[in-house]
Amino acid sequence: MKTILITGSTDGIGLETARKLFSLGHRVLLHGRSQEKLRAVIETLQDFPGSGPVESYVADLSRLVEVESFAAAILEKHDHLDVIINNAGVYSAPVATTSDGLDLRFAVNTIVPYLLTKRLLPLLNTEGRVINLSSAAQSPVELEALRGNRPINDGEAYAQSKLALTMWTGGLAASLGDIGPTLIAVNPGSFLGSKMVKEAYGMAGKDLSIGANILTRAALDDEFANASGKYFDNDAEEFGYPHPDALNATKMANLIVEIEAILSAKLSA
Repeated sequence: MKTILITGSTDGIGLETARKLFSLGHRVLLHGRSQEKLRAVIETLQDFPGSGPVESYVADLSRLVEVESFAAAILEKHDHLDVIINNAGVYSAPVATTSDGLDLRFAVNTIVPYLLTKRLLPLLNTEGRVINLSSAAQSPVELEALRGNRPINDGEAYAQSKLALTMWTGGLAASLGDIGPTLIAVNPGSFLGSKMVKEAYGMAGKDLSIGANILTRAALDDEFANASGKYFDNDAEEFGYPHPDALNATKMANLIVEIEAILSAKLSA
């Protein structure tokens, strides 16, 4: 039985992945913004026969202070994690700036997964895995937008934030090398039927199990054990090539420096 944390697991791909892993007997750590939604998910999961244990954690990932508390709660309760699935993401919102002065898309899609991963690294051994939800939509990162100093439209912010996530995945994998867990960026499939796709594109989208199945494979299967720093494109159903910036060692390292600087400034404010 593995212990697996899934952010954003009260709906969409995160919920479907949680159901699948839970039904396979693994301990699943659920996360959401609403205690009520988390309780509802736990109630539905109890219907699976032979399933594993489940826990829930409430945190608003747009608020860095809540992310810190979220990580602290897991560190207090657990001395080991097998897998982190950084699934939570956002495409648009009525207010695009967080209380920390960051662009919401960059905060939730890029910066917070990095912060949470770094805080929980002590719980992950070399056999652990960090699965980051990337996207086929990837655009070069504008540092002023990453810092929250320049507003950009929803589509561009989403594409940039997903490339930034993919870049730090590769950069952190390279810096940790053999002493860290396996870090993999995964495009779970384009236009899956999540709430985000419905809101952004006004379409029902494809079966969510497409995404849940590849995330389950990435979390458990041997084919991903030695894939640290790689990008899996589920549209092509194979490891592939992300945007060239996510293959550039200097750009990846510089992006991590920027993220670290942002976190240092915001968390000390």
